[in-house]
Amino acid sequence: MSWRVTVSARFEAAHNLIEYEGGPEPLHGHSYLVEAVLESEELQRYDVAVDFVPAKKALQAIAKEFDYGYVNEHRDFVGRNTSAENLARYFAERLEASGALGWARVAEVIVWEGPENRAAFRPARESARSSQGGK
Repeated sequence: MSWRVTVSARFEAAHNLIEYEGGPEPLHGHSYLVEAVLESEELQRYDVAVDFVPAKKALQAIAKEFDYGYVNEHRDFVGRNTSAENLARYFAERLEASGALGWARVAEVIVWEGPENRAAFRPARESARSSQGGK
């Protein structure tokens, strides 16, 4: 049995794909929504799978790094494509490392570029890594 909890954060930012069909994409912006699905096999303190408050604060802190900025100038995206896929992985890795999840883990992060387009990233499970010799 497991529990899943979702927290979300929003940010407004400009970006452009630097490697794209026909050359760099024109500069444009989005109203981003980031949804982080967190999973726990056990309930933690107070019978909650994940405490919403620290999990949401951690996600909002990551989103604030991009809010009203140019994603391509973010220190971790200089020279990289700023696709929703890469943003989803970035948010998953940063949230996992934040220390805000207790023993829960990030099951999935979904990045919405406006109301219709989204990309999702699901980190590899530990059991899958250990069956591949820890890689």
